[in-house]
Amino acid sequence: MLQGWRRQQSARFLKESTIGPRLRLIHRLVEFTGSYPWQWTPADGEAFIDYLRSGEQPRAVSTARGYEVAIDMFTDFLLDSRYGWAAVCEERFGRTPQQIFHEGNSIAHRVDYEGDPRRRALTFDEVQALFDTADARPEQIAGRGVKGALSAARDAAALKMIYAFGLRRTETTRLDLADLRRNPKAPQFRDFGVTIVRYGKSSKGAPPKRRSVLLVPQMEWVVDTLDDWLTDLRPRFSPGKHPALWVTERVGRLSPRSINEAFVAVREAAGLDQCLDVHSLRHSYVSHLLEFGYPARFLQEQVGHSHAATTAIYSHVSPEYRNKLLESALRGRLGADWDVTA
Repeated sequence: MLQGWRRQQSARFLKESTIGPRLRLIHRLVEFTGSYPWQWTPADGEAFIDYLRSGEQPRAVSTARGYEVAIDMFTDFLLDSRYGWAAVCEERFGRTPQQIFHEGNSIAHRVDYEGDPRRRALTFDEVQALFDTADARPEQIAGRGVKGALSAARDAAALKMIYAFGLRRTETTRLDLADLRRNPKAPQFRDFGVTIVRYGKSSKGAPPKRRSVLLVPQMEWVVDTLDDWLTDLRPRFSPGKHPALWVTERVGRLSPRSINEAFVAVREAAGLDQCLDVHSLRHSYVSHLLEFGYPARFLQEQVGHSHAATTAIYSHVSPEYRNKLLESALRGRLGADWDVTA
Protein backbone atom coordinates (compact mmCIF):
# COMPACT_ATOMS: atom_id res chain seq x y z
CA MET A 1 0.00 0.00 0.00
CA LEU A 2 2.65 2.47 1.05
CA GLN A 3 4.85 1.70 -1.93
CA GLY A 4 1.91 2.25 -4.24
CA TRP A 5 1.12 5.56 -2.58
CA ARG A 6 4.78 6.56 -2.80
CA ARG A 7 4.81 5.82 -6.55
CA GLN A 8 1.59 7.78 -7.04
CA GLN A 9 3.14 10.85 -5.41
CA SER A 10 6.44 10.38 -7.23
CA ALA A 11 4.55 10.26 -10.54
CA ARG A 12 3.24 13.73 -9.67
CA PHE A 13 6.86 14.86 -9.29
CA LEU A 14 6.44 15.64 -5.61
CA LYS A 15 9.73 16.05 -3.80
CA GLU A 16 11.15 13.37 -1.52
CA SER A 17 11.06 16.00 1.22
CA THR A 18 7.26 15.90 0.84
CA ILE A 19 6.76 12.19 0.24
CA GLY A 20 9.07 10.91 3.00
CA PRO A 21 7.38 12.67 5.94
CA ARG A 22 3.95 11.52 4.70
CA LEU A 23 5.05 7.89 4.64
CA ARG A 24 6.60 8.19 8.08
CA LEU A 25 3.34 9.71 9.36
CA ILE A 26 1.40 6.63 8.23
CA HIS A 27 3.96 4.39 9.94
CA ARG A 28 3.48 6.43 13.13
CA LEU A 29 -0.28 6.04 12.96
CA VAL A 30 0.04 2.27 12.46
CA GLU A 31 2.36 2.09 15.47
CA PHE A 32 0.11 4.31 17.58
CA THR A 33 -3.11 2.40 16.84
CA GLY A 34 -1.56 -1.05 16.69
CA SER A 35 -3.81 -1.79 13.72
CA TYR A 36 -3.74 -1.75 9.94
CA PRO A 37 -5.24 0.96 7.70
CA TRP A 38 -8.31 -1.11 6.86
CA GLN A 39 -9.02 -1.36 10.59
CA TRP A 40 -8.77 2.33 11.40
CA THR A 41 -11.84 4.12 12.71
CA PRO A 42 -12.61 7.81 13.37
CA ALA A 43 -11.91 7.14 17.05
CA ASP A 44 -8.35 6.12 16.13
CA GLY A 45 -7.79 9.38 14.28
CA GLU A 46 -9.20 11.43 17.15
CA ALA A 47 -7.00 9.62 19.68
CA PHE A 48 -3.93 10.23 17.52
CA ILE A 49 -4.54 13.98 17.24
CA ASP A 50 -5.37 14.17 20.96
CA TYR A 51 -2.06 12.46 21.70
CA LEU A 52 -0.18 14.97 19.55
CA ARG A 53 -1.85 17.85 21.35
CA SER A 54 -1.05 16.62 24.83
CA GLY A 55 2.60 15.61 24.44
CA GLU A 56 5.66 17.39 25.79
CA GLN A 57 5.85 19.34 22.52
CA PRO A 58 2.22 19.92 21.46
CA ARG A 59 1.77 20.28 17.72
CA ALA A 60 0.60 23.56 16.25
CA VAL A 61 -2.87 23.75 14.71
CA SER A 62 -1.44 24.07 11.21
CA THR A 63 0.80 21.02 11.76
CA ALA A 64 -2.07 18.89 13.05
CA ARG A 65 -4.21 19.89 10.08
CA GLY A 66 -1.37 18.91 7.76
CA TYR A 67 -1.32 15.47 9.39
CA GLU A 68 -5.06 15.10 8.92
CA VAL A 69 -4.81 16.10 5.27
CA ALA A 70 -1.98 13.63 4.62
CA ILE A 71 -3.89 10.79 6.28
CA ASP A 72 -6.99 11.68 4.24
CA MET A 73 -4.89 11.56 1.07
CA PHE A 74 -3.65 8.08 1.97
CA THR A 75 -7.15 6.77 2.66
CA ASP A 76 -8.38 8.41 -0.56
CA PHE A 77 -5.72 6.40 -2.37
CA LEU A 78 -6.89 3.18 -0.70
CA LEU A 79 -10.53 3.85 -1.55
CA ASP A 80 -9.83 4.76 -5.19
CA SER A 81 -11.30 1.93 -7.27
CA ARG A 82 -8.58 2.43 -9.89
CA TYR A 83 -6.05 0.93 -7.47
CA GLY A 84 -8.24 -1.88 -6.15
CA TRP A 85 -7.13 -1.81 -2.52
CA ALA A 86 -10.67 -1.59 -1.13
CA ALA A 87 -11.67 -4.75 -3.01
CA VAL A 88 -8.53 -6.56 -1.86
CA CYS A 89 -9.16 -5.65 1.79
CA GLU A 90 -12.81 -6.74 1.54
CA GLU A 91 -11.81 -10.06 0.03
CA ARG A 92 -8.95 -10.85 2.41
CA PHE A 93 -10.03 -9.28 5.68
CA GLY A 94 -13.75 -8.69 5.34
CA ARG A 95 -13.26 -4.96 5.95
CA THR A 96 -12.56 -1.94 3.78
CA PRO A 97 -10.68 1.23 4.66
CA GLN A 98 -12.63 4.34 5.59
CA GLN A 99 -11.97 8.02 6.03
CA ILE A 100 -11.21 8.56 9.71
CA PHE A 101 -11.47 12.34 9.62
CA HIS A 102 -14.73 14.06 8.74
CA GLU A 103 -16.45 17.40 9.24
CA GLY A 104 -17.26 16.57 12.82
CA ASN A 105 -13.75 15.65 14.03
CA SER A 106 -11.31 17.51 11.76
CA ILE A 107 -9.78 20.92 12.26
CA ALA A 108 -11.82 23.65 10.63
CA HIS A 109 -9.85 26.06 8.45
CA ARG A 110 -11.33 29.39 9.51
CA VAL A 111 -8.47 31.85 9.04
CA ASP A 112 -5.87 32.47 6.32
CA TYR A 113 -2.90 32.41 8.65
CA GLU A 114 -2.37 29.87 11.41
CA GLY A 115 1.35 30.23 11.98
CA ASP A 116 2.99 31.21 15.22
CA PRO A 117 1.44 34.57 16.18
CA ARG A 118 4.77 35.58 17.71
CA ARG A 119 6.40 35.70 14.28
CA ARG A 120 6.47 39.24 12.99
CA ALA A 121 8.39 41.74 10.92
CA LEU A 122 11.32 43.58 12.42
CA THR A 123 10.97 47.28 13.07
CA PHE A 124 13.35 49.65 11.29
CA ASP A 125 15.31 50.05 14.52
CA GLU A 126 15.59 46.28 14.93
CA VAL A 127 16.86 45.89 11.37
CA GLN A 128 19.49 48.54 12.08
CA ALA A 129 20.50 46.85 15.34
CA LEU A 130 20.70 43.47 13.62
CA PHE A 131 22.96 44.69 10.84
CA ASP A 132 25.11 46.83 13.15
CA THR A 133 25.73 43.73 15.23
CA ALA A 134 26.43 41.63 12.15
CA ASP A 135 28.96 44.19 10.91
CA ALA A 136 30.75 44.21 14.27
CA ARG A 137 31.09 40.44 14.62
CA PRO A 138 34.02 39.88 12.18
CA GLU A 139 36.26 42.29 14.10
CA GLN A 140 35.15 40.84 17.43
CA ILE A 141 35.92 37.30 16.30
CA ALA A 142 39.30 38.32 14.89
CA GLY A 143 40.10 40.08 18.16
CA ARG A 144 39.64 36.82 20.05
CA GLY A 145 42.22 35.18 17.84
CA VAL A 146 39.89 32.45 16.58
CA LYS A 147 38.69 31.44 13.15
CA GLY A 148 35.41 32.63 11.69
CA ALA A 149 35.87 36.34 11.01
CA LEU A 150 35.67 35.93 7.23
CA SER A 151 32.61 33.69 7.49
CA ALA A 152 30.95 36.24 9.78
CA ALA A 153 31.54 38.96 7.17
CA ARG A 154 29.99 36.72 4.52
CA ASP A 155 27.00 35.99 6.75
CA ALA A 156 26.42 39.70 7.36
CA ALA A 157 26.36 40.37 3.62
CA ALA A 158 24.02 37.43 2.95
CA LEU A 159 21.55 38.54 5.64
CA LYS A 160 21.54 42.04 4.21
CA MET A 161 20.76 40.69 0.75
CA ILE A 162 17.87 38.61 2.11
CA TYR A 163 16.31 41.77 3.54
CA ALA A 164 17.15 44.06 0.61
CA PHE A 165 15.54 41.73 -1.97
CA GLY A 166 12.94 39.95 0.20
CA LEU A 167 14.43 36.52 -0.47
CA ARG A 168 13.84 33.15 1.13
CA ARG A 169 16.86 31.46 2.69
CA THR A 170 16.92 28.60 0.15
CA GLU A 171 16.56 31.04 -2.75
CA THR A 172 19.55 32.92 -1.39
CA THR A 173 21.78 29.87 -1.13
CA ARG A 174 20.92 28.77 -4.69
CA LEU A 175 21.93 32.07 -6.27
CA ASP A 176 24.83 32.03 -8.73
CA LEU A 177 27.04 34.91 -9.81
CA ALA A 178 25.19 34.96 -13.12
CA ASP A 179 21.92 35.73 -11.32
CA LEU A 180 23.01 39.27 -10.53
CA ARG A 181 22.11 41.61 -13.41
CA ARG A 182 22.06 45.25 -14.36
CA ASN A 183 18.79 47.11 -14.62
CA PRO A 184 18.96 49.40 -17.69
CA LYS A 185 16.30 51.59 -16.10
CA ALA A 186 18.40 52.03 -12.95
CA PRO A 187 22.10 52.12 -13.93
CA GLN A 188 22.99 53.67 -10.55
CA PHE A 189 22.56 50.20 -9.03
CA ARG A 190 25.44 48.96 -11.18
CA ASP A 191 25.49 45.16 -11.53
CA PHE A 192 22.95 44.61 -8.77
CA GLY A 193 19.76 46.16 -10.12
CA VAL A 194 18.06 42.80 -10.68
CA THR A 195 18.37 39.46 -8.93
CA ILE A 196 17.16 36.46 -10.93
CA VAL A 197 15.62 33.87 -8.60
CA ARG A 198 15.62 30.51 -10.40
CA TYR A 199 14.84 28.30 -7.42
CA GLY A 200 11.74 29.89 -5.96
CA LYS A 201 9.38 27.90 -3.80
CA SER A 202 7.54 25.25 -5.83
CA SER A 203 4.14 23.76 -5.08
CA LYS A 204 2.21 20.60 -5.87
CA GLY A 205 4.95 18.93 -7.88
CA ALA A 206 5.60 21.93 -10.08
CA PRO A 207 9.17 22.95 -10.89
CA PRO A 208 10.77 25.81 -8.92
CA LYS A 209 9.21 29.18 -9.66
CA ARG A 210 11.33 31.80 -11.39
CA ARG A 211 11.10 35.54 -10.88
CA SER A 212 13.12 38.72 -11.26
CA VAL A 213 13.46 40.87 -8.15
CA LEU A 214 14.17 44.55 -8.77
CA LEU A 215 16.30 46.50 -6.34
CA VAL A 216 14.32 49.48 -5.03
CA PRO A 217 15.90 52.88 -4.21
CA GLN A 218 15.32 52.48 -0.46
CA MET A 219 17.60 49.42 -0.52
CA GLU A 220 20.37 50.98 -2.62
CA TRP A 221 22.78 50.63 0.32
CA VAL A 222 23.09 46.91 -0.47
CA VAL A 223 24.95 47.76 -3.69
CA ASP A 224 28.12 48.59 -1.77
CA THR A 225 27.65 45.50 0.40
CA LEU A 226 27.45 43.18 -2.60
CA ASP A 227 30.26 44.95 -4.42
CA ASP A 228 32.51 44.53 -1.38
CA TRP A 229 31.55 40.85 -1.14
CA LEU A 230 32.39 40.15 -4.77
CA THR A 231 35.57 42.20 -5.06
CA ASP A 232 37.16 41.71 -1.64
CA LEU A 233 35.59 39.06 0.60
CA ARG A 234 34.55 36.26 -1.77
CA PRO A 235 38.00 35.96 -3.43
CA ARG A 236 39.47 35.20 0.02
CA PHE A 237 37.55 31.92 0.01
CA SER A 238 39.51 30.90 -3.14
CA PRO A 239 36.30 29.80 -4.89
CA GLY A 240 37.96 29.19 -8.25
CA LYS A 241 35.28 28.63 -10.88
CA HIS A 242 32.54 27.77 -8.41
CA PRO A 243 29.38 29.49 -9.70
CA ALA A 244 27.69 30.05 -6.33
CA LEU A 245 27.30 33.60 -5.08
CA TRP A 246 27.67 32.50 -1.45
CA VAL A 247 30.46 30.00 -0.83
CA THR A 248 31.92 28.28 2.22
CA GLU A 249 35.46 27.81 3.49
CA ARG A 250 35.50 24.39 1.81
CA VAL A 251 34.43 25.96 -1.48
CA GLY A 252 30.92 24.61 -1.36
CA ARG A 253 27.57 26.30 -1.58
CA LEU A 254 26.31 27.94 1.60
CA SER A 255 23.42 25.97 3.12
CA PRO A 256 20.05 27.24 4.41
CA ARG A 257 20.97 25.81 7.80
CA SER A 258 24.12 27.95 7.90
CA ILE A 259 22.05 31.05 7.21
CA ASN A 260 19.71 30.07 10.05
CA GLU A 261 22.62 29.67 12.42
CA ALA A 262 24.12 32.98 11.34
CA PHE A 263 20.86 34.82 11.94
CA VAL A 264 20.40 33.28 15.38
CA ALA A 265 23.96 34.19 16.37
CA VAL A 266 23.49 37.81 15.33
CA ARG A 267 20.01 38.02 16.84
CA GLU A 268 21.29 36.76 20.19
CA ALA A 269 24.26 39.13 20.15
CA ALA A 270 21.94 42.04 19.33
CA GLY A 271 19.56 41.09 22.15
CA LEU A 272 16.55 40.92 19.83
CA ASP A 273 13.31 39.02 20.38
CA GLN A 274 13.80 35.25 20.08
CA CYS A 275 10.60 34.94 18.05
CA LEU A 276 12.40 36.56 15.11
CA ASP A 277 13.88 34.24 12.51
CA VAL A 278 15.43 34.52 9.05
CA HIS A 279 12.01 34.53 7.42
CA SER A 280 11.14 37.58 9.49
CA LEU A 281 13.49 39.55 7.23
CA ARG A 282 11.25 38.67 4.29
CA HIS A 283 8.21 39.78 6.28
CA SER A 284 10.08 42.98 7.07
CA TYR A 285 10.82 43.59 3.39
CA VAL A 286 7.14 43.42 2.47
CA SER A 287 6.03 45.51 5.44
CA HIS A 288 8.64 48.21 4.96
CA LEU A 289 8.09 48.54 1.22
CA LEU A 290 4.40 48.87 1.91
CA GLU A 291 5.19 51.73 4.26
CA PHE A 292 7.38 53.28 1.58
CA GLY A 293 4.26 53.40 -0.60
CA TYR A 294 4.79 50.52 -3.05
CA PRO A 295 1.53 48.98 -4.31
CA ALA A 296 0.53 45.51 -3.19
CA ARG A 297 0.68 44.10 -6.73
CA PHE A 298 4.31 45.17 -7.10
CA LEU A 299 5.18 43.53 -3.78
CA GLN A 300 3.40 40.33 -4.80
CA GLU A 301 5.56 40.11 -7.94
CA GLN A 302 8.73 40.95 -6.03
CA VAL A 303 8.34 38.16 -3.48
CA GLY A 304 6.84 35.63 -5.89
CA HIS A 305 3.46 34.99 -4.29
CA SER A 306 0.76 33.45 -6.46
CA HIS A 307 -2.01 35.05 -4.43
CA ALA A 308 -2.34 38.56 -3.03
CA ALA A 309 -3.76 37.09 0.20
CA THR A 310 -0.39 35.49 0.92
CA THR A 311 1.40 38.81 0.54
CA ALA A 312 -1.16 40.42 2.82
CA ILE A 313 -0.22 37.95 5.57
CA TYR A 314 3.34 39.29 5.37
CA SER A 315 2.22 42.89 5.83
CA HIS A 316 2.73 44.26 9.33
CA VAL A 317 2.71 48.03 9.05
CA SER A 318 3.72 50.05 12.07
CA PRO A 319 1.35 52.20 14.16
CA GLU A 320 3.34 55.25 13.01
CA TYR A 321 2.59 54.45 9.38
CA ARG A 322 -1.10 53.94 10.07
CA ASN A 323 -1.21 57.20 11.99
CA LYS A 324 0.34 58.98 9.02
CA LEU A 325 -2.34 57.56 6.77
CA LEU A 326 -5.00 58.61 9.22
CA GLU A 327 -3.50 62.08 9.45
CA SER A 328 -3.46 62.37 5.65
CA ALA A 329 -7.07 61.25 5.47
CA LEU A 330 -8.11 63.72 8.13
CA ARG A 331 -6.28 66.55 6.43
CA GLY A 332 -7.89 65.75 3.13
CA ARG A 333 -11.32 65.60 4.69
CA LEU A 334 -11.13 68.47 7.19
CA GLY A 335 -8.72 70.82 5.42
CA ALA A 336 -4.98 71.25 5.10
CA ASP A 337 -4.84 73.66 8.04
CA TRP A 338 -6.46 71.24 10.50
CA ASP A 339 -3.90 70.15 13.06
CA VAL A 340 -4.45 66.57 14.26
CA THR A 341 -1.99 67.10 17.10
CA ALA A 342 -3.95 69.99 18.60
